[in-house]
Amino acid sequence: MQPGKLEPAAAREFAAFMRTHQDAVYSTAIRLLGNEAQAEDIAQEVFVRAFENFAELRAHPAALGWLRTVARNLCLNHISRYRRRWRFFSELRPADAEEDDPAEPEFAIPDQVFEDIESGDRRACLEAALARLPEPQRVPLVLFHFEDLSYAEISTQLGVSLAKLKTDMHRGRLALARALAGAEL
Repeated sequence: MQPGKLEPAAAREFAAFMRTHQDAVYSTAIRLLGNEAQAEDIAQEVFVRAFENFAELRAHPAALGWLRTVARNLCLNHISRYRRRWRFFSELRPADAEEDDPAEPEFAIPDQVFEDIESGDRRACLEAALARLPEPQRVPLVLFHFEDLSYAEISTQLGVSLAKLKTDMHRGRLALARALAGAEL
């Protein structure tokens, strides 16, 4: 058998494996990237790598975790290629700003925002608001709340200081609260 080729039964098994896990892989990518085309490209790359490692993955109980980790790492690599583009804007601060000063007012999410919405619609509303956030705010929030990484792990993954990460998280939460408060419900 040639490298990169599967027997017909194994090919069917891989197709079933891919169908089973494609939503989780795509969800990870779309949350981090906020762009459907880029998320689809990342998901495709994840499954190319899964195909290359299918002999080990096919019966492994942690296959989904492996897929999500590969998706997360590919997304972070993709984002880091474009980091210079957004770093300039996310690090702009007034000259007289204090180091800890987020330079933005606090916004609480009004209690009535989710009052009359079903839980499935709540998640869709949250996902839509999250997708509208700029990368420096969206990515840390996704890594913390959806990927369960610690601040230290996120700081290391993104290659930013812990202080910068905390600022981006704070700004992201504020922007998310504003987006949810102004959402058409």
